[in-house]
Amino acid sequence: MNFLTLENVTKSYGEKVLFKNITLYIDKGQKIGLIAKNGTGKTTLMRVIAGREGSEGEQAKILLRKDIRIGWLDQEPYFAPGLDVLSAVLDPSNPLVRVVQRYEHALNHPENPDELQLAIADMDLHNAWTFEAKVKEMLFRFRMENFEQKVSTLSGGQQKRLALVKILLEEPDFLILDEPTNHLDVEMIEWLEEYLQTPGITLFMVTHDRYFLENVCDSIIELEGGQLRRYSGSYSDYLEKKALREEVESTTYEKQNKLLKNELEWVRKSPQARTTKAKARVDAYFDRKETNDSLKKSKDEMSLQIKENWLGGKIVELHNISKGFNGRTLIENFTYKFKRKERVGIVGMNGAGKSTFLQIVTQVMEPDTGKVVVGDTVIFGHYKQEGIQLATDKRVIDAVRDIAEVIPLEKGKELSAAQLLERFLFSRSQQQVYVSQLSGGERRRLYLLMVLMKNPNFLILDEPTNDLDVLTLQVLEDFLEDYPGCLLVVTHDRYFMDRLVDHLFVFEGDGRIKDFNGTYAEYRALKRAEASANALEASASKPAAKAAASTLTNTERNEMKKLEKEMAGHESRKKEILNRFNAPDLGADEAGKLSKELGTLQEALEMKELRWLELAEKG
Repeated sequence: MNFLTLENVTKSYGEKVLFKNITLYIDKGQKIGLIAKNGTGKTTLMRVIAGREGSEGEQAKILLRKDIRIGWLDQEPYFAPGLDVLSAVLDPSNPLVRVVQRYEHALNHPENPDELQLAIADMDLHNAWTFEAKVKEMLFRFRMENFEQKVSTLSGGQQKRLALVKILLEEPDFLILDEPTNHLDVEMIEWLEEYLQTPGITLFMVTHDRYFLENVCDSIIELEGGQLRRYSGSYSDYLEKKALREEVESTTYEKQNKLLKNELEWVRKSPQARTTKAKARVDAYFDRKETNDSLKKSKDEMSLQIKENWLGGKIVELHNISKGFNGRTLIENFTYKFKRKERVGIVGMNGAGKSTFLQIVTQVMEPDTGKVVVGDTVIFGHYKQEGIQLATDKRVIDAVRDIAEVIPLEKGKELSAAQLLERFLFSRSQQQVYVSQLSGGERRRLYLLMVLMKNPNFLILDEPTNDLDVLTLQVLEDFLEDYPGCLLVVTHDRYFMDRLVDHLFVFEGDGRIKDFNGTYAEYRALKRAEASANALEASASKPAAKAAASTLTNTERNEMKKLEKEMAGHESRKKEILNRFNAPDLGADEAGKLSKELGTLQEALEMKELRWLELAEKG
């Protein structure tokens, strides 16, 4: 079943053509990832697919099935003012919300038993009895515990997570997601990854998370030069097929080069080159030259060997540092001495203290106890989540030159600001545009460059992958692999972490920081193995042994047993009430009483289920 057809679709931004006469077909059950540089039209294409924008040109055709529901996750989601967290996700456009609202209305009007019976039948049909519990469970999963908090007081990241929860609860036919993993911790990402693998889900998304692309998508679409190129298979399949294509194009480049030399000789020597008759041939030469240059540029990557700013014997030393806020301990008695060329990754749940740790390392924040010693030769480069305020009235090249004209390389060589910009996918023409004209992702890329231009010998990257495209990340990783200084990285991007770091600081909570010698993939594999082993051991143990090993107190274990009995009793009474509603002798008064009892019963059941789950996770 075809969900979407795009044919001959064109979109421009001012004089810049984002894509021209593109064609795209999306069928039910397909899971497609979109890859492109920031600023080349990814979000615009997604808005066209979602029906938020139209197309240019008389021949354009955009056909979206009218009987499907779309779930659209924008980069900057909008919520109506005044809403709290719970009401924000209970959108009346959600069919399940309408079913529950209809039932609640019927409960409040017992004088109409027929309406109540229909409402109950609808609740059964849509399996909506547990919907409220599902809503709350999903909010807890994405760390949105305060249901009454006003949406306007949430951070941008929290609003993005809330929008994602809202869309998932709606269970749309077609999901269109713009960077869904931004602002999620790894546990959230892995859960979402598993959820989106469900066969019935149709998905079109942009994400920089390459493990996510690998595990979820069955095809990759690349937007390059205003055109779409589709690759079937996973992200790794895409890389293989793209490499093969570029190898073919490299052969084409060699052939074109010979043609160019002959043509160039003709252009230079022939007086006819300046005649009207020869104009077509001259134009053809420059067209071929432009194509050839782009091929060469894509293959001629600079190998950077950055000249190291010398680091002395003393780099950064942390001596028994501790830090807490509002009675909560984030770091407790942590000691560590950084070594030359060390590469450390920092992982942990949101709010565990990772960014606080970075501020302590850079001496922006003082620890509550302990001391930080920084060597005299250390030059920090700190890429922060919140970024910096860029001068929008400056051209891109000037903004970078304000930091430095060149980066020194080994053997007395230099890399100019313009060359580094090219390395990070800013063409010479893009370098001349004003910062105000850049997309959000391009501004993040520019900020990263400005940090690197300072040529630090201790580089700290706090969530550097957010809002950066896959192509930029590949360039950044190549750059960092040659980086000679110390590297400290906080990121939820598992691929980025695995490629660059040697060991991890794991923020386990309650102030504990564990030094794990290995990659993040190895750490996650170890944690899963430990969890499986613990579960197996628990299932094989006797009840007494399990009770002894449990973290639950005797009171909590007794509470769980009591909850199980009460839930069983509630379920039994619920069935009795539902059966009574089908009785022919049911009167209006009795229906009203039973309706109120059913509502109270369902609410109590949901609360007991939530408490039981809380205790089960603890034990």
